[in-house]
Order: sequence, then C-alpha cells, then structure tokens
Amino acid sequence: MQKVVVSSHSQQISQQVLRQLLQRFADLGLTPLVHVELEGVYETASAKHSLDFARVNQSLLDLGINGALKTEFWHQQWEYVSLFNGQSPLKEAQDLASAMQLLPTIMRRFGASNVLLKPVAWAADKGRYVLGSGAIFSTDTRSVHIPNAIQMNVSVADNTGRNLIPHSNLGEWIQHYLLTNSFHCCLLFLPEEDAFKRLSLRSDYGLDAELSSPFMLSGGHQGSIALYKEVGKHNQPMGQEPLFYGANNQVLSYSHNWQKTARVEHRVGATSPAYDPYLNMIFILLNVLQAIQSWHSKDDLPPAFTSRAFPPSLHDSQKNDGSVESGALALFSQQNWFPQQIDYYCQQAFLGQFESVGTWLQTQFLRRYTPELIT
Repeated sequence: MQKVVVSSHSQQISQQVLRQLLQRFADLGLTPLVHVELEGVYETASAKHSLDFARVNQSLLDLGINGALKTEFWHQQWEYVSLFNGQSPLKEAQDLASAMQLLPTIMRRFGASNVLLKPVAWAADKGRYVLGSGAIFSTDTRSVHIPNAIQMNVSVADNTGRNLIPHSNLGEWIQHYLLTNSFHCCLLFLPEEDAFKRLSLRSDYGLDAELSSPFMLSGGHQGSIALYKEVGKHNQPMGQEPLFYGANNQVLSYSHNWQKTARVEHRVGATSPAYDPYLNMIFILLNVLQAIQSWHSKDDLPPAFTSRAFPPSLHDSQKNDGSVESGALALFSQQNWFPQQIDYYCQQAFLGQFESVGTWLQTQFLRRYTPELIT
C-alpha cells in the first residue's frame, strides 16, 4: 500500500481525546487496563545469522517503552508484548506507536536484515500439519502464509485495584459493544487491503489446520472478540501458575487464578503501517465507557450476538445478485457512532477549536486514503 502520512497535529488531538476519556474513567472511580500484542516477521541475511532478542529488549527498555519482544510460533515470527508496568492506555498507545516506528531499525541493528510489519507475511514459512493432528508436522513442505495481528486485551479495575471482569457482567457488556461497533469501524484495525486477505487465509489457502487466527466477527471465548474467564481460546485453564515443584524443577501442581487474567481480547486487528494506535485506543475506550453505562443501568446480560463476516475489502464490491456490498472505507465514512461518542465525552474540551472534534478525527483518518471518498 502507499506510504501513510499522519500529521503530528492529528496525533496531538487524538492524545488530547484520550486524556479526556481517561478523566471520564477517573470520575467514575475506575481504571481501564489495555495491553497490546503486535506480531511481525523478520528475515536474516543467512541461516548463520540470528536476532538478538535480549539486546532488542534492552533497547526498548532504554527508550522507556513498556514492551518486550519474544519469539512466536512460526519461523522468524516475533511478537511485541506490552509489559504490565501500570501504564495508562495513553502511554500504551504511545509505546505501540514508538515500537512500530523504531522496531525495524532496532532489529536490523541486532541481526535482522529485514523486518515486516504487514498483515500477511507471504510464503514466510513451510510445513503442514498431519491431517487431524493439530500439532504434528507432515512431510508436506508447501508454503505457509503467516498472519500478523495486533491484539488489544481489555479489563477494568475498581478504586481498590480489583479486576471487575470476573466479579460482574461488565466483561459481557464490553464484549457486546466491541462486537456491535467493530463492523462499521473495522477500517480502524483492518486499514489496508492485505488485512482482509489475512482474514481469508485459512479458507483460500487451505491453512485451516495450521492457523487459529479469526476470520469472522464473533464472540464467546474463542471468537475474534473473546471474553476470557475460566478458560481461554484453546479451552485451556486461565491464570494457571506453578504451585509446587518436584525434582529437576518439574511442576507438580498448579493454581488457577483466572480472576487475575480475566479480560476481553480484541483479536482481529491486523499489523500494518496504516494502523493508528491512538485512534484504535480511542475506539476501545469508547466501547468500554458505553459498556459501563449499560452495566450501571441494567441488571441483565446483553443480547446474544450473531456472528457475521467482515466486509471483503476496503472498497465496495458487487455481489453475484448485482447488489453492492459496502467496503470498509464506505462503512466507516457513513457511520456516525465514532464521532458522536467522541463528541459526547470530549467536545467540551475543544470548544472554539472544532465544531465537532469527532468528525474532524474521522475526516482526517479517511483523508489518508482516497480524498474523493470524503463528502
């Protein structure tokens, strides 16, 4: 895709909006906790070269970035994981923006010849599973296209620091609003064409056994927007921690403090240079605030959500019956939830500067694409 240029003024306004939203949480006596995971792929000049993860992580620490790099499942795939250092969602967004900008340079300094921040690393690995095994590789050495995600892990703490997700239905309401609002706002976290190709890798390239990446807008504990309480996306016990050790450091038993790790995970975002950490953090916090309103005013659980497909492209497409299916650009330009929610919480702070700060941010984001789409 073409190079994305984001004005410093737009970033400054986004950060001011985030400060206003965080003040809303503070007024409620609540603290939103949002932690990010970012995946990518690196290449080395030869098999003799390797990436020095320890020195990369020391560089991140020296820069004041609350995150660390670790290996991921596929060959030369990496994952940036934010560290739990008590940082605010604003600092988390700032750290992600810095990591996306600086990691390619840092990683090349310590062993990588190329760093890919893309939704899909095409033909980046080889090997297929034995049919039905889910873990054992066969002799099939066809290429595997690696999907790279940006995930947001969301929870809320009360004024004593207690995670509210396991002790109330707030998590269900957060999941509900993220499911409800992610379709029309998917341009925020699926910001380029390959992000939509990433969603169809499993079906289009016969990689259903090898990949567990989400492809639809779905809930539960295994969906693209998942609520984790007692069990995680692979039905594994959550919050599992070693309790007793035997000889040779063998773990004899575990504790299961799932209340500590209970959260909502927005799993469907795609790694891309076009991904805006600030606007995506605004999107997350708006949904959490909306969820808190419903949680305070309603005793019951939110209505069930029916899974649905995302649009197949950034752009509009024609269906077999001749009708037109709106793409992500049209959906985001036509919806008004995002700007209205920003104005609802923040417009007072921008009086005299913008008639609608939400509409201004929406328009500035769309202008990164084709200007004639803006009406």
